[in-house]
Amino acid sequence: MSFAYADAEPLLALDDLHVSYGNIAAVKGLTLRVMPGEIVTLIGSNGAGKSTTLRTISGLQRPRRGTITFQGKRIDGLPTHEIVRLGIAQAPEGRRIFPRMSVRENLELGAFLRQDQDGLAADQDYVLTLFPRLNERLEQKAGTMSGGEQQMLAVARALMARPTLLLLDEPSMGLAPVLVELIFDTISRIREQGTTVLLVEQNALAALGVADRAYVLESGHLKLEGRAASLASDPEIAKAYLGG
Repeated sequence: MSFAYADAEPLLALDDLHVSYGNIAAVKGLTLRVMPGEIVTLIGSNGAGKSTTLRTISGLQRPRRGTITFQGKRIDGLPTHEIVRLGIAQAPEGRRIFPRMSVRENLELGAFLRQDQDGLAADQDYVLTLFPRLNERLEQKAGTMSGGEQQMLAVARALMARPTLLLLDEPSMGLAPVLVELIFDTISRIREQGTTVLLVEQNALAALGVADRAYVLESGHLKLEGRAASLASDPEIAKAYLGG
């Protein structure tokens, strides 16, 4: 299945991306596009190469072959801090907040590379509006919060970099259903504020419900791509990933 991009320029383009861990190939010839203003999701089983794809976009893993282009600029090979400076931020799998630091300090670290100090207060107000619970815990040590609150903090910290493209890796992992709904509602709100989102998610049904388009990975290969709503109604996808 293919998707027509018309004449629009993608915000992010991966072309024939190959990524390996030693002799183990994790991503095998992946090509994808993320257009400005979209929510795009990568779905697939464990080991499909989803998180590796995000890590490679962020510069945490180097591709063996292929290219990554962001806003028309090649970024494969750049160090992570330069990629963040260009406008890509990631909320990683497992949250990776700094547990001994306060919520406020974690948010400040998210904006570490920014030069526009005048905008920091407004952006902190914005993320605290998205996640009001964090506003109640600004001086609390991040490690003492619940898993759901830590996930909110991981997303909020990434947003403090004021990214053009937000990478989210398994944001619903380990969360109660009510918090999963909150997280996905918030992802929609983030897009409404102008941030493009690339989402990796095991909860395929929730991911397809919020995304515009989806890519299905299987053992490092691209198996399907298309409109999220169409894939959600595909019997093969339902059987393999949605419990249908």
